[in-house]
Amino acid sequence: MPKITPTTYRKPASGGKAKQLVLILHGWGADGYNLIDLADMFASALPDAHFIAPNAPFVCEVNPYGFQWFSLMDRNPQKMLDGARKAVDILNEFIDEQLAELSLDNSKLALVGFSQGTMTALHLALRRKSPMAALVGFSGALVGSEVLAQEITARPPICLIHGNMDDVVPYASMAHATNVLKANGLSVEAHSRPHLGHSIDKEGMAIAAEFLKNKLPK
Repeated sequence: MPKITPTTYRKPASGGKAKQLVLILHGWGADGYNLIDLADMFASALPDAHFIAPNAPFVCEVNPYGFQWFSLMDRNPQKMLDGARKAVDILNEFIDEQLAELSLDNSKLALVGFSQGTMTALHLALRRKSPMAALVGFSGALVGSEVLAQEITARPPICLIHGNMDDVVPYASMAHATNVLKANGLSVEAHSRPHLGHSIDKEGMAIAAEFLKNKLPK
């Protein structure tokens, strides 16, 4: 089974021991370097957080210089669900290793995802043995909503942020995810970003930083 390595990271801006771990999960065909700069933007709100932006475990099938959490060549819901499950098995092992290395537990963990990274983060966070502190998802969607009620084991607070002009992952995906998550007992914030495509803007980052600051234990 492929393994994930923490190739791209930022140590706590405070210069001290890490008190939280934030994983940043990139989108389809990208890599950790594509999003690690988000850590620099979060640093003032989370000076004691250790950030890791890992590469997904599989080489992207349409971009050999990028990576993917699972295949998107076949958008059949069952195929995507199977892919998300495989990715999460690999990612859970990596997360457990990083938490142990930093002497932190699940309550000090947050995930930040973009696009396919959000899909993967949601799938993982709802199925951890115990709830993590928070999850922020930019421009993503919920995979496997039809089986969530049978599989959910954790209900962390979630913040979803999506541009209303997204032409890659439909904007309606946020409303669908919000409705399903709330129906399964989760606390969800949903923020629409006007005139924004498949991207992250400064206002969305500010929303995410405040959410993480309030949810991660000091």
